[in-house]
Amino acid sequence: MNAREHSGWNAQLLRQAFVASRPVSWINTAYPFAAAMLLTTREVDWVLIVGAIYYLIPYNLAMYGINDVFDYASDINNPRKGGIEGALLAPKYHRPMLWLAALTNIPFLVVLAIAGGPGSWLALAVSTFAVLAYSAPVLRFKERPFIDSATSSTHFVSPAIVGLTAAGAHFTPELWLILLAFFCWGMAAHAFGAVQDVVPDREADIGSIATVLGAAATVRVALALWALAGVLMLFTPFPGPLAAIVAIPYLANCAPYARISDADSGRTNRAWRRFIWLNYASGALVTMILIVWWLRTA
Repeated sequence: MNAREHSGWNAQLLRQAFVASRPVSWINTAYPFAAAMLLTTREVDWVLIVGAIYYLIPYNLAMYGINDVFDYASDINNPRKGGIEGALLAPKYHRPMLWLAALTNIPFLVVLAIAGGPGSWLALAVSTFAVLAYSAPVLRFKERPFIDSATSSTHFVSPAIVGLTAAGAHFTPELWLILLAFFCWGMAAHAFGAVQDVVPDREADIGSIATVLGAAATVRVALALWALAGVLMLFTPFPGPLAAIVAIPYLANCAPYARISDADSGRTNRAWRRFIWLNYASGALVTMILIVWWLRTA
C-alpha cells in the first residue's frame, strides 16, 4: 500500500468511526457528565472540559464502535444500519476500530482518574466495564435479557455519577431518586429500541429483552418504566417535579405500539427516529429546569 492509498484508507476508517460513534447521540452522554459536575462545583474548570470532551466523542466511539464490530452478523441483515443509527462496518475495519477506540479512550480515563481521585474510581470503572461488557465477546450483556437494558442505561447514567464523584458531590436521598428516575428512563429507551430489531436479532440468534418478551410486551415494559421515571421525579425537591412532564412525549410516542406483533416490530423504527429527536427537546426542557434550580440555590 503506497502513501496515497494508506492516507485514503485512514480517511475511510475515520469516516466509518464517525458514523459508528452515532454523532446525533453524542450529547446524551456528555450532557449528564457536564451538568452533574457544573451544578456541583458551579464553575467550568479543565476537568469539566476534558470530561465533557471524553463523554462527547471517545466514549461514544468505544460504546458504539465496539458494538458495531461484534454485531456485524446481525447488522448485515438490519436495514437500519449505515446511517444515523450506526455504521455497517466491513470486516477489514474491525480490528482498527477496536484499536482506535482503545487509543482514544485510555488517555482520557487516566486523566479523569487522576483528577477525580479515589472517590471517582469506582464510577469510572463501572462506566468503562458497562461499555465493554455490553458488546464484547464472552460477556455480551446485550444478549442477556433485562441485563441488556440495565447495562445500556448505565451507559448514560454513569457519566453523571462520574461527574458527581469527581466534583465531590454529597449523595443525598433526593439525588439518588433523581438518578433512579434517570436509570428508569434509560432502561425504557433501550427496551423500546430493542423492539425494532426483534426479527434480525432472532435471525442472528441474538437474545434481548425484546426477543424474550416479544414486541408488544416489551413496549409495555418501556411505557411502565417511562411512567415510573416521571412519577419518581414528583417526589424530588422543586423544581424537580417539573421534569415529570418530560415523560409525557415519550409515552405518547411509544403507546401506539403497545399491541404490535413481532412480525411488524420493524415499524417501531419510525417512533425510534422520533425518540432520537425527542431527546433534544427534552434536553432543552431539563436545561431550563436546571437553570431554575441553579438560581434558587445560588
